Amino acid sequence: MISDEKTAKQNAADILVESLPYIRHFYGRTIVVKYGGHAMVDEQLKTDFAKDITLLKFIGLNPVVVHGGGPQINLVLDQMGICSTFVRGMRLTDQPTMDVVEMVLGGKVNKAIVAQINQEGGKAVGLSGKDGGLIRSRKLHIMHQVDADKPPEIIDPGLVGEVTHIDPDIINTLTGKGFIPIIAPVGTGERGETFNINADLVAAKIAIALSAHRLILLTDVDGVMDSAGNLLSSIHAAEVDELIRKKIVTGGMIPKIEYAMDAIQNKVEKVHIINGTRRHSLLLELFTDKGIGTELTE
Repeated sequence: MISDEKTAKQNAADILVESLPYIRHFYGRTIVVKYGGHAMVDEQLKTDFAKDITLLKFIGLNPVVVHGGGPQINLVLDQMGICSTFVRGMRLTDQPTMDVVEMVLGGKVNKAIVAQINQEGGKAVGLSGKDGGLIRSRKLHIMHQVDADKPPEIIDPGLVGEVTHIDPDIINTLTGKGFIPIIAPVGTGERGETFNINADLVAAKIAIALSAHRLILLTDVDGVMDSAGNLLSSIHAAEVDELIRKKIVTGGMIPKIEYAMDAIQNKVEKVHIINGTRRHSLLLELFTDKGIGTELTE
């Protein structure tokens, strides 16, 4: 038993030593994290995430969190008897649905994340894209093609938006004063409309606007897998089209990769796609030699 305790302590010390060059490298840098999936539902994982984000701030990084909230939105919509329809992973959003989305994302979910980080000793502040003109947006139209021999169908998703502009002033002000911004992916249109925007897309655009050093997308899978089901630990931008063509990258991973490529092509050094259901996945990816997920680079 004593031997096991000594081994555990030695392993912990080894990990701390291994992390030192990475902490030095990331010191003062901005890290944008998209927080979503099962990590936002499991109580232990929520606590771990709050601790990890607080630790990043304490050791000199500037974490910025963009969160989703699909399961929480679904629960409230079900309770209200409002049915949801999805196309290419996007929720078709009429005004009653948008009211619920904004209430859940900007209210319940956002403030719960803020409270949990603050409970761990961080100084988190909740924002939506409406605050300080952070996210400007416009209506998104979806091109949906079922049959290659027929022209694509243009689908009106309602109040679903795409980002036209990010004004990072409010984020820079908060991070400069030691706060951790927690951002709900809701944007404002030219006429004051409210739009629901994909959180991965918002995270990528915010990373670009902040000239972030890293963008990290938390998912419910280990990363990008090859045709044999093995994790691809690193992907270069030049390989992406081929991976999609060969259907190695499929389904919901395609838009994540596309957003990641947009970030990389706009001077975000690396994007990491990691499994948020693993405890302390953020720290394992950033501060260990092997990491745990897939990194995408130019």
